[in-house]
Amino acid sequence: MKIIITGAGGFVGQTLAEKLSEDPKNDLILADVHKPSSPAPSSQIECIETDLTDPKACQDLIDKSPDVVYILHGIMSSGSEATLEFGLQVNFDSVRSLLDTIRKKRSGVKVIFTSSCAVFGRAAVKDVATETDIVPMPESSYGTQKLMIEYLINDYSRRGLIDGRVVRLPTVFVRAGAPTAAASSFVSGIVREPLHGKRSELPVDPDIGIWLVSPRTLAHNLVHTMDIPAEDFGHFRTVLLPGYTATSGEILDALERVAGKDTRALVSDKRDETIQRIVLSWPAKYDTTRAKSLGYAEDVGLEQTIKDFMDSIKPA
Repeated sequence: MKIIITGAGGFVGQTLAEKLSEDPKNDLILADVHKPSSPAPSSQIECIETDLTDPKACQDLIDKSPDVVYILHGIMSSGSEATLEFGLQVNFDSVRSLLDTIRKKRSGVKVIFTSSCAVFGRAAVKDVATETDIVPMPESSYGTQKLMIEYLINDYSRRGLIDGRVVRLPTVFVRAGAPTAAASSFVSGIVREPLHGKRSELPVDPDIGIWLVSPRTLAHNLVHTMDIPAEDFGHFRTVLLPGYTATSGEILDALERVAGKDTRALVSDKRDETIQRIVLSWPAKYDTTRAKSLGYAEDVGLEQTIKDFMDSIKPA
């Protein structure tokens, strides 16, 4: 199969590309605003620099006749909150342009869109969030932009224009690489930086619960999304991926158990009211019954995720 990944230069895009490249039947096209790197030397992986805010770039990409398109590109939560116009341009306008190009040039193709739990808004969720029982009321521009695309994909799928699948992602923990413009970036930072011997700051109350998923489980579940029969999704194309709730305090406790007190001591408290307000707009608990019925995998948990990250950064 020929598979396109937009936003392939980001951590999730690279993680997904690495997982997909394990199957020799897959030909990958990795696209981003800066040329993404290939997860492995292979003639079956093409890396493209492209700006999808340009409709012509969308057309050129879909002219490559993909069988599956993963739409991962976007401006993260803090970035889209800081600049409304840029967030709309990237998170909504460019994605709609790409979807319209797909439905016209490659009608019926599988389209997998990574959405966010930010679509809910904490005020909308009294206890536990589900896909079908809660009316989303996002409390950020990022969540609003993601929700608008969710509705568009659902409608295009209803019409038979695409075979759309929307996955709402938990916060990915632990992300490798540099900090991002996501409000949740600190969640990885309070583990990643100390494990590299660097200091880090916790900008939110340590008792705030956050919905998490490990890179290992996320990669597996993103690939699984491609393999689910369309009829299993039914008329509603959105699924909340499995994860687990943990507070920053629990993350730091797990870090101490795995890496020791000196490593934990590299994290200090420094409140950022803007980040805390955004994080508090996300529900903390979720019911993933629908995901389990569709065969998605459960997560491995805090300590195993930290151990996996430590193994990934050990010198060869």
